[in-house]
Amino acid sequence: MGSLLTDIPSTLPSEIFQDLVKTDNVRIERIISKGHSTSDSDWYDQTEHEWVLVVKGQAKILFEDGMKELHLKEGDYVNISARQRHKVSWTHPTEETIWLAVFYS
Repeated sequence: MGSLLTDIPSTLPSEIFQDLVKTDNVRIERIISKGHSTSDSDWYDQTEHEWVLVVKGQAKILFEDGMKELHLKEGDYVNISARQRHKVSWTHPTEETIWLAVFYS
């Protein structure tokens, strides 16, 4: 048993990526951000699909293909297709953003 909302450090110099479940077919990850974003020159370009939910906080995801920037709040989710280049353009600077990401093929 575990909780997505506990064991959060008081300071977050970098994002935390924590695998909760990992098999050959699926990986479930908790991500904790606080004012973090992907650098301007970097893009995520994953070989797996990613379904992501904002459990707590807020974030913005930008897609390279010209799709509108998405502003996600608590309870919002999005499915990101494999090879769809994207980045986190903003996370809330004063409160933690807790994500639940499910990677699948």
